[in-house]
Amino acid sequence: MWWLCAYIALGLGIVGVVVPLMPTTVFILIAAYCAARGSDTLHRKLLEHRVFGPMIRDWQATGAVSRKAKYMAVGSMAVCAVILFLVTPHWWIAGIGTAIMAIVGTWLWLRPEPTRGPEPAADGEAEAAPEAVSRPEQ
Repeated sequence: MWWLCAYIALGLGIVGVVVPLMPTTVFILIAAYCAARGSDTLHRKLLEHRVFGPMIRDWQATGAVSRKAKYMAVGSMAVCAVILFLVTPHWWIAGIGTAIMAIVGTWLWLRPEPTRGPEPAADGEAEAAPEAVSRPEQ
């Protein structure tokens, strides 16, 4: 059952890459969650993926979301809120939807951002850490 949910979520995430205003990140994270419980092969492939892997690892390790993903999500929600106010017959319907998006957007923006360490040296050896610079007291 978990593997089926993982593949459905992955499919929706892939569709979200090409369909405007359809989320990608949330479906990829759901796919990783389900795959971790139902398909070791798919979970490993998702973690090793060039694009989705870092996002999934950041989320699993610390619940971190990149600033770019935050901007994209909040921007999409803002566009959807405008569309809601333009097409719904009653303002309160759009207001409820917009309030929910504002709560989700606030929660998302409060998530930590991933920290990236220094890249390893090209020859495989770790670079020497720079010495601390002392500053005179002012």
